[in-house]
Amino acid sequence: MMDSEAHEKRPPILTSSKQDIAPHIASVSEMKHYLCGCCAAFNNIAITFPIQKVLFRQQLYGIKTRDAILQLRRDGFRNLYRGILPPLMQKTTTLALMFGLYEDLSCLLRKHISTPEFATRSMAAVLAGTTEAIFTPLERVQTLLQDHRHHDKFTNTYQAFKALKCHGIREYYRGLVPVLFRNGFSNVLFFGLRGPIKEHLPTATTHSAHLVNDFICGGLLGAMLGILFFPVNVVKTRMQSQIGGEFQSFPKVFQKIWLERDRKLTNLFRGAHLNYHRSLISWGIINATYEFLLKII
Repeated sequence: MMDSEAHEKRPPILTSSKQDIAPHIASVSEMKHYLCGCCAAFNNIAITFPIQKVLFRQQLYGIKTRDAILQLRRDGFRNLYRGILPPLMQKTTTLALMFGLYEDLSCLLRKHISTPEFATRSMAAVLAGTTEAIFTPLERVQTLLQDHRHHDKFTNTYQAFKALKCHGIREYYRGLVPVLFRNGFSNVLFFGLRGPIKEHLPTATTHSAHLVNDFICGGLLGAMLGILFFPVNVVKTRMQSQIGGEFQSFPKVFQKIWLERDRKLTNLFRGAHLNYHRSLISWGIINATYEFLLKII
């Protein structure tokens, strides 16, 4: 009799434990896009930071690749990863938001707005990119730390933030306009073209083949967007390398750079070939890591 009663009591216990676990499973599922984006960014920055530093010098000074590498050699290995903390903080956060918010906003907009799928996803991509711009101060400090003209002013991220404090909150967001423009439109193109490009690649039948396809897809998109928005980043870098003084408009800074570089596109795009290869590798790593983690989490 007691055995029968004990047997009858077991189902509620199992049901209760399932009910307790269910919210946690749902919570992990909702956050996985953010987590995968964060891990993908960390993996990418750790691998490609030295290449980014060479590119940064070319964008800022309009010098050749060889001269930028010689600058880094003179700075020494100790300074090679100087300034990595801000991009680590910025990229892990912004890519988590980029992927996570894009998915969440796409679902939210589909439920509340009756528009074509392309319009809904484009709107979600722009909103995600706009939200990423909140973390512009991290990109700003990274620029200052990588510029050798400021090496004697501060030696770490905290000191760089402190140096900007006396100029007010607006100083942290110098270069915000090109950041907003780049983030919004590059997100629209990245999420809009990622699927179609992968569909035109050879059909993957193994996990390694899927990984290769994701790398190729992300890499091609990253390289294309890197070239397309290269002049925007040149202007952004010039804006953010300044501490204090007048806040000049995007057209004014662009015109100044254009005149400095003898009104030649080849000079404006100096460093673009390195940016192409860096973006190819970076976004290949990001997309492949993101898709891989998405499958296993």
